[in-house]
Amino acid sequence: MPQTVPPFAELLAGCRRSAVHLETHDVYGVVEEDEDFAAWRAGRQYNLDDRSPWWNGFHDAVADAVSRGVVMRRARVVSEPVSEYIRYEHSCTPQNLAAGEDVRWLPRRLASDLLLPGNDLWIFDDRIVRFSLFAGDGRFVEDVMADAPDVVKRATEAFEAVWQRAIPHADYRI
Repeated sequence: MPQTVPPFAELLAGCRRSAVHLETHDVYGVVEEDEDFAAWRAGRQYNLDDRSPWWNGFHDAVADAVSRGVVMRRARVVSEPVSEYIRYEHSCTPQNLAAGEDVRWLPRRLASDLLLPGNDLWIFDDRIVRFSLFAGDGRFVEDVMADAPDVVKRATEAFEAVWQRAIPHADYRI
């Protein structure tokens, strides 16, 4: 029986304490980002003081959660030298920070002895994991949910291990 995965904003709206995100790919082919990625390639840079061109529903959901006391952290495991897509993500990260996320970067060479999940994930309040599955070319395939305590525990331990080693965004140079 297919599993219905609630939208991200709904999962985040139900959060009370924490939401963490682990990203492990060097390239993402998310259709919703194609236009912005192309504009970045052409040299567009956003002014953080003028949010109107870039602030969106994701930022609203994050800012709302943070205002309720939810701690939001994102860790990215990246190969070096970084891919063009990771340079793009790095340039956009101040938008995540403006919404209230804390973001860190872990060079993949420093993660060799860590046991990492096979897929990107979000963990909500240490009770629900939403795994995001991607194709080899970075194209999004589907999200799947897990709430088995052993899966949540292993995913949380993996995220925390990455977080402890990762470099705060302000200090990570690409």
